[in-house]
Amino acid sequence: MMVIRPIASQDLPGLMKLAASAGVGLTSLPINEERLAKRILRSVRSFSGEAELAEQGYVFVLEDCSNGTVAGICAIEAAVGLREPWYNYRVGTIVHASEELGVYSRHDTLFLSNDHTGYSELCTLFLHPDYRVNRNGGLLSKSRFLFLAQFADLFGKMVVAEMRGVSDSDGKSPFWEALGRHFFSMEFAEADYLTGVGQKAFVAELMPKHPVYIDFLPPAAQAVIGQTHENTRPAVAMLESEGFRYEGYVDIFDAGPTVQAYTSEIRAVKQSVLANVHIATAPADGGRKNLLVSNTQFEGFRVILAETAVADNEIWLSPEEAQALNVGEGDPVRCVTLSPKETI
Repeated sequence: MMVIRPIASQDLPGLMKLAASAGVGLTSLPINEERLAKRILRSVRSFSGEAELAEQGYVFVLEDCSNGTVAGICAIEAAVGLREPWYNYRVGTIVHASEELGVYSRHDTLFLSNDHTGYSELCTLFLHPDYRVNRNGGLLSKSRFLFLAQFADLFGKMVVAEMRGVSDSDGKSPFWEALGRHFFSMEFAEADYLTGVGQKAFVAELMPKHPVYIDFLPPAAQAVIGQTHENTRPAVAMLESEGFRYEGYVDIFDAGPTVQAYTSEIRAVKQSVLANVHIATAPADGGRKNLLVSNTQFEGFRVILAETAVADNEIWLSPEEAQALNVGEGDPVRCVTLSPKETI
């Protein structure tokens, strides 16, 4: 049985092993015990109600109940940019025109932006390679939508997710080489790491405040603006199927797209329903589907993936599934189909 639950202090050793399997590419999951311990503590404080809004970040782990392995991690930031500025580029247009000369020119431009301040963010998604089977990826990623649905008052009206931009096999970014390097005098990986661990003040100090004309960038840099790294395309496709869209905002380092959606309009949020638990095996002809099922507890939040059915406001769960969710007969749970192509 695989279950999603809030991260706890005793998960630190398992999280260190998970970070080691991720390697150095995931800046939000560094192989650094002190930083991971602080991330866990911030999540624990958020669930206990001790953290103020600017600090609130909810971290979840995917646990293999058969052996206690921490198989994956995902997180939601409640509100970005309240303590330190949240930067991205907005792709816009500047027009130069002279009626006297009869000249009109239109230029695509990058504007340094803090437009997403106060939005919630999906982040820190990683699944151990050994567990990339049996729809575990969908469970891990989409479990957050049930948390958003159940506790909507904790989050902003919009949710964003930053997607990894294009880079080559050596980790070099064409966009960074054309623009960022001129202002930061450091390698792309170092700048990306510093922002990933929260050291973002240097961005405001070093980035140009004036619009950047895209026409002035080399063709290789222009071509990757708003484009996603090939390894991240499945994640983008999943988010798009849930209603997320690219609205012209890109990362200031690699120009990867930021996708966004109104929280209430995310498919798995909007279509999720409450049902009462009936502990029994669902009938074979009862319209079984793969459903994400969560309890309605806050600190004890749990999510599983169950092949079951809902009818007359009741959901069939096996004793093992009910135990994993920490619910009993008649208790309320929230559920939604794993696939956007299906409905309950």
